[in-house]
Amino acid sequence: MNLPIQELIDFRKELHRYPELSNDEYGTADRVKKFITQHHPTGIIDTIGGAGLAAVYKFSDTGKTIVIRCELDALPIHEVNQVDYSSLNDNVSHKCGHDGHMAIVAGLIFWIKNQSFSSGTIVLLFQPAEEIGQGAYRVLNAPEFRDMNVDYIFALHNIPKNPMHSVIVMDKGFSAEVISFVIRMHGKESHAAEPEHGINPAECIAEVILALSKLAVVDTHSDDYAILTPVHINLGQASYGVSPADGEMHYTIRAWTDVTMTRLKTDIVDLITEYSSKYHIESTVEWLEHFPASQNNAVCNDYIRRAAAKNNYKIIEREIPFKFGEDFGWFSHDYRTAMFGLGSGDTTPALHNPDYDFPDEIIETGIHIFADIIADVLNS
Repeated sequence: MNLPIQELIDFRKELHRYPELSNDEYGTADRVKKFITQHHPTGIIDTIGGAGLAAVYKFSDTGKTIVIRCELDALPIHEVNQVDYSSLNDNVSHKCGHDGHMAIVAGLIFWIKNQSFSSGTIVLLFQPAEEIGQGAYRVLNAPEFRDMNVDYIFALHNIPKNPMHSVIVMDKGFSAEVISFVIRMHGKESHAAEPEHGINPAECIAEVILALSKLAVVDTHSDDYAILTPVHINLGQASYGVSPADGEMHYTIRAWTDVTMTRLKTDIVDLITEYSSKYHIESTVEWLEHFPASQNNAVCNDYIRRAAAKNNYKIIEREIPFKFGEDFGWFSHDYRTAMFGLGSGDTTPALHNPDYDFPDEIIETGIHIFADIIADVLNS
């Protein structure tokens, strides 16, 4: 495969230099569109699911349709890397590697333009708002996407602390089910000298935190695995003469399956109701970002394994999903999907670290795997 690797690296660095947050990725999408149409004009669907775009390569009206998906958005993290392509946008940077994922998927155009499949359609999907769990859901429900009659959807994510170029496959699914929520409590203010004349939610919050911790199942090999992490707690204000009335707690919860998550949500609501009643507190629970578990279809996983083996890449069979959330799981509800990990180096900083940077060495690796998956699907 003859690929313009340096041009793809330069493109990745351009994307890295101009990162955009979820739901604001229109500039990024425009850069991708210009790159694709400059090198290989094709049908482009703009603003799919927001800032998203899809490059469609139709070889015939018959045959299978395969989607290769990547993400457009960056993170609200200040970059500390001193490189000549550092982020030019304050406190926004590509610390999850989506710039590299886009370079891989866009790089497929140089292979596609030399193909002559007798049937089928290839869709390169650049999805918005992955980091907040919204983009895949919106794309999934977009009429333009539904009209594609998709058969398979594939994606990858680079995984630091794993050997570079290794391919990580999971039968149980790629990533956890993740939901965030906020509990708001309201009591009654009083003088700090006479807290008995008010209802301070502090004790209720303390008991709820302890009770929530007991819902956790920390054994990652258990089907009932669940982890509840408090990420923000607020109570009153720094006014020492006032016993506060208001407090809130923000949590993120993770499980392997939607069955466990549904049960966990019910237990959380019951627990809040119980302790609110005990302390005569008014409470509400608001559910926020939702990342469904990304399920890997067995047939799709086989396509990934064959592509990795054909290219002599090391295959790592992982027993459990990754703990992080990935909104690719929305696609798993309706389509045959699989997501695989691409090892990005034993010494590469972890995802979402301020010093993380996508290793350009694996751009070609990702392109080779996706190309062989596509060929396998459309020729079968």
